Amino acid sequence: MPKPRVNPTKAVLKPVMVCRETLSDLTGLSESLIEAKIRAGTFPKPRQASERRVAWLLREIEEWAEKLPVSDLPPPANTGRI
Repeated sequence: MPKPRVNPTKAVLKPVMVCRETLSDLTGLSESLIEAKIRAGTFPKPRQASERRVAWLLREIEEWAEKLPVSDLPPPANTGRI
């Protein structure tokens, strides 16, 4: 049986845009909090990906997260997060 062909030049790329459905999972914030932060101007605004769809640039989300202050406090015990 022949071996499957492998393309060594094929790279795995991270997504450029993030849809609304995955933004909450990506950031750990609720959808309503994200919407409030967008209205307050403290979260990146979405881009018009198509006529009826918006998405966020992953680069802008990562830059936003990097600018957040570092916390010395651990999350509350009831959140289930580390």
